[in-house]
Amino acid sequence: MKKIKLTRPELKRRREMLRRYERYLPMLKLKQQRLQVMLRDATKRRLEAEQRKEEIESARRQYQSVMADWAGVPLELWAKPSDVFLDEQNVAGVSVPVLRDVAFPEARYSLFGTPPWVDQALADLREQTRRQVLVEILGQQEQLLRRELTRIVQRVNLFEKVMIPDAREVIRRIRIKLGDEMTDAVGRSKIAKKKLSETLDTYPGIASMFATNGQGESNGEGLPGGAPP
Repeated sequence: MKKIKLTRPELKRRREMLRRYERYLPMLKLKQQRLQVMLRDATKRRLEAEQRKEEIESARRQYQSVMADWAGVPLELWAKPSDVFLDEQNVAGVSVPVLRDVAFPEARYSLFGTPPWVDQALADLREQTRRQVLVEILGQQEQLLRRELTRIVQRVNLFEKVMIPDAREVIRRIRIKLGDEMTDAVGRSKIAKKKLSETLDTYPGIASMFATNGQGESNGEGLPGGAPP
């Protein structure tokens, strides 16, 4: 651990550091609260998206068995995304992906040579894919927000439990040291005055000599030849 200088300049520097820490901590706590709210919202939206995905999967199962009879129509291939378009959004200071659209390959098949349920099956498969992509994107949002929240919580704990208490402890130690030095100085001054007083009491001639010298200087008698200034 670095040795601390128990001096007045160091005391001033430590007090300034403590003021900065105490100004910064409320901002960190505010960001922590915002992240907690946004994380709860992201989790809620992901769970809702997962529920909607399960709903479309349940609807698709009603014609799952007949799809095998039409193996020549690659519905699942046409339902795979050809591209996923994303935007970025700033959420509580965190850049997160936002789903804009999902593109699919062109489906080419005869409307007259296929049963009517093929159109609906393809639409449901593509909707299932969209909802799956949305679940994944919302999961990424949730992960990014949770990671940032963890980092902010660590910093809040660092300031609350380490940096601010340490700064206050250093300030306390410096003040005690400076107070002790002041007490010692006052004590030495009293001792010096006491010794001087005892000396004057023991040798009264010294006191009269000091008085005479002081009076002579004030009258100009201390000048050479006794001449006035």
